[in-house]
Amino acid sequence: MSPTGAWQAVHVHYAANPRPLLLTCVRPLVAELTADGLLDGWFFINYWLEGPHVRLRLRPASPAAEPEVRARTERAVDRFLAARPALYEVDAGFLNGFYNQLFDIEFSGEDRAPHLDGEGRMRLRPNNSRTWEPYEPEYGKYGGAAGVALAEWHFRHSSELVIDALRDKNLHLRTVLLGTSAQLMMVMSACFVAEDEALSGYLDDYYTFWHRAFPGTGFIGSTAYERKADEVAPPLARWYARIREAVAAGEPGRLPAFLARWAAHCAELAARVRELADGGGLTFRSWDGERDERVTDRDEALVRLLSPYMHMTNNRLHVTIQDEAYLAHVLGRALRLELPPRAAAGPAGRER
Repeated sequence: MSPTGAWQAVHVHYAANPRPLLLTCVRPLVAELTADGLLDGWFFINYWLEGPHVRLRLRPASPAAEPEVRARTERAVDRFLAARPALYEVDAGFLNGFYNQLFDIEFSGEDRAPHLDGEGRMRLRPNNSRTWEPYEPEYGKYGGAAGVALAEWHFRHSSELVIDALRDKNLHLRTVLLGTSAQLMMVMSACFVAEDEALSGYLDDYYTFWHRAFPGTGFIGSTAYERKADEVAPPLARWYARIREAVAAGEPGRLPAFLARWAAHCAELAARVRELADGGGLTFRSWDGERDERVTDRDEALVRLLSPYMHMTNNRLHVTIQDEAYLAHVLGRALRLELPPRAAAGPAGRER
């Protein structure tokens, strides 16, 4: 088997909704590169460090294809930025403070230095610009080399699904965006956690994690959660039951086409996670960052990977952390409606 090229990572700093960038630049670019036999894999994420930007990762089909992939990418991105520049400047508004709060929470010590400006604040890259950056896989988060390879395969499917949703759905409407996110979260979580009580506990932990990850920021509110959850939980519970029945039966075709496609992919993804766990192929960094941990328990491996997989799909949809936490809370509450009274009380004091 011929070796593929090295992953190429271009960061496109674009201080606006990334939908036009993804639909009119990234989508035709990867289609063209794939049709011409130049591309073996790709995916994107949205990120905030040094200003809002899209991180596009491209794996050329061979080392010889790398220069052509980079050249075509540069031309496509430059054409887009010239034709549809983002007009908002982050340093003039609220988002600069928002991103600096994230920076203060997530970076400390020597990790901060490369990203600081002369005043000790997070520097901002020029709006409507692009840079090639090193591709740095998160081996500790995704289970080592084999886990990263699986994540890269999954991320391509997730990226393609989201771009198709951006094209076909009115995701600029908040209700449509949150509804789409909730349904994708339902499907993936149902494929990864088989038991209702365990899944309800997982969703509660997922919600709690975001509260603890961003303390004191006000990003994750809770006062309105219960009221909103009570309004939407009953219909969500019925929809959840339908999804879980289709997943348990191995019949994703029972679901609407968009969700059926996602359910089939998530079922295969979960099966690959189980296979890696069975073979001892997953090694994670411990939560405290002090050691490596080989995980061979299937359920533990599935839960450890479900969180970053689910979060990154929401990231691609441009769902905020606050909304993601809210959806996890509502989905967990909806699922508990289907549980027997004793189980519905759930365990206390659990941590993700």
